[in-house]
Amino acid sequence: MKRCLTLFISIYLPFNIIHAQPAAPALPGHTMPIGAYYYPEHWKKEQWERDIRKMAELGFAFTHYAEFAWANMEPEEGKYQFGWLDTCVDLAAKYGLKVIMCTPTATPPVWLTLKHPEILVVGAEGDPVRHGMRLNVNGSNPVFQKYVQRILSKMIERYGKHPAIWGWQLDNEPHFEGLYDYSGFSQSSFRKWLQQKYVQIDSLNSAWGASFWSFSYNSFGQIRIPNAKETHSVNPHALLDFQRYNADALAAGLRFQSSFLRGKMSSTQWITTNFAYYKFLPSVDLFRSRKDLDFAAHTMYLLSTFLDYPKGALAPRLGSGMELAFSSELARSIKGYTGIMELQPGQINWGQWNSQPLPGAVKMWIWHSFGLGDRFVCTYRFRQPLFGGEQFHKGIMEPDGITVSPGGSEYVTAIREIAGLPKTSDAEKAVPEAVASRATGFLWKQENLLGMEASKHTNAWDSWKHYYLYYENLKTLGASVHFLQETDSFDVKKYPFMVAPAFEMTDSNLIRKWTAYVKAGGHLILTSRTGMKNNDGHLWEALLQQPIYELIGATINSYDHLAPGVNGTLKMDGKDYLWNIWGDQLTPKSGTEVLATYGDQFYKGTTAAVKNKIGRGTVHYIGVQSLDGEMEKQILRKAYLSAGASILNLPNYVFVEWRDGYWVAVNYTSAPADLPIPTTATIITGGARIAPGEVTVWRNVQK
Repeated sequence: MKRCLTLFISIYLPFNIIHAQPAAPALPGHTMPIGAYYYPEHWKKEQWERDIRKMAELGFAFTHYAEFAWANMEPEEGKYQFGWLDTCVDLAAKYGLKVIMCTPTATPPVWLTLKHPEILVVGAEGDPVRHGMRLNVNGSNPVFQKYVQRILSKMIERYGKHPAIWGWQLDNEPHFEGLYDYSGFSQSSFRKWLQQKYVQIDSLNSAWGASFWSFSYNSFGQIRIPNAKETHSVNPHALLDFQRYNADALAAGLRFQSSFLRGKMSSTQWITTNFAYYKFLPSVDLFRSRKDLDFAAHTMYLLSTFLDYPKGALAPRLGSGMELAFSSELARSIKGYTGIMELQPGQINWGQWNSQPLPGAVKMWIWHSFGLGDRFVCTYRFRQPLFGGEQFHKGIMEPDGITVSPGGSEYVTAIREIAGLPKTSDAEKAVPEAVASRATGFLWKQENLLGMEASKHTNAWDSWKHYYLYYENLKTLGASVHFLQETDSFDVKKYPFMVAPAFEMTDSNLIRKWTAYVKAGGHLILTSRTGMKNNDGHLWEALLQQPIYELIGATINSYDHLAPGVNGTLKMDGKDYLWNIWGDQLTPKSGTEVLATYGDQFYKGTTAAVKNKIGRGTVHYIGVQSLDGEMEKQILRKAYLSAGASILNLPNYVFVEWRDGYWVAVNYTSAPADLPIPTTATIITGGARIAPGEVTVWRNVQK
């Protein structure tokens, strides 16, 4: 007990970075097993064996238990009931299914939240998120962690060496309900976090620009959480630190669980969590958990109100393949490995509209995940619930529990098709030269997104859309994308191209790394807002974005935003393009190539985009965002071709991915598309012309 208490204290205050070294878990290799969520606590005991047997008969390889079942395991404090879960684990083993076992910390039982209301997340208006909502506690709170440790002790004792347990999922879609935690615990913990970071209050006042509006503090104890509900507007530098703190707090909660499980579980078991909806969860930074997980899994629901759909009548039935690709490649970049932990089998219940998927779309999503390199797919969920907040969320089975749903049938088909793929040779599994030639690093910094969204400067600016514009264009080239942190190696051999869209906060170390990367032969693409601020979010005491002038081979004189509905023109290679949101006005230095200019406004003829050669590489600076992204696409195409890369020319939302010797194409558009299949290829399924919602798979031994 003393050892456990020591572990507990050392992990908590104040988010010390203590990482247990992962063992060698039994992750799937070049296969993609498919599994399904199952909630035995929702169904009669007499149905458990029937359901689990049916799951195995349909071809599923694993199931997923217990992430919302704390009250079933510990209905009263200290009184444990695991017999039901033991039975279901044994049933899974009986029918050859592996089990992903989940820690149930997303939904603490009512006795716990009533006994300790101080563990509850508090919203910006001061109201606690009461019992009955998931993710309503702060996982870094030491009071909560005491009870987490108790339930995990019981679980790891029973299942840590169980041969049916494949791995562990920590929590569920970890985030704070309501985006941030404004509780008393969070207030005091934030102050400790600030004191650890700044040590002296004068350093904090400097970083926060506290002389503005008399923001200055005399001690850390005077600081309150920045809250727009209290002050109408907030200090952007204080807000940025609070966002950093929340991300650290969330990661600390996961680290506590991971560190506790390590060493107690079988060395063949693994630890992950299912990160979800990063776009709308500012406290979620996957990279902060890089050392605590064996890999990061991801969750994706393609049909909902907020996804980035392609144009066309079928879009609401096909969903956003770009979101799926982005999510998969981001999660894979954490540890070089990922799987999709939640993928819908049909309509969902929580969107403003919940269209039926086009027949074939569900199977297409599974194949797209395969092509992206996901090492497993788990569908949410096996049975459609009869009660609760997700009654209209489709399952593999219809509400009767015995009839396979249309989406369930597509899962079964995908399982059989993937299992039936012909084996590829070692030569085929080697990454083709064409794929390697266009591999791209995408520089990722969560704080840049948060900082720009807090200080947009124009209501039309959307940081995510800016990122998506470049990501989407990269996928039309057939590029595989790996998300990089500033601290990662900028290896030209691995990533001959690097894109850093709107990388607003920079420092001299990053600029030196960029310069070295380019001199070594790398090709760097930067865009508007890059280099505008330091890491505290302050403008440089210099000319606008001056630290990157030598790198881009130009000076940046000013920038413009146009009024809503007013579009300016851009000229490039004899063609006109429209723009509205952001336009940098550049003056190129001698030897810098002008790529695009403005076609109107009082700065007509001024440069909008440039190319600069440094050493063996190049830097492209694109200082404007065109209306449809077409100008940026053409600049990228020329940049890749001139560097000797082999690229594709795909329509937006038609994706072609390579994995382990297989080429996989999927079509999220509303029109058929022709695929770049070599004459030497052997088509396994589909055809050279791909219809909406369909899949084509081929193999080609030619490099």
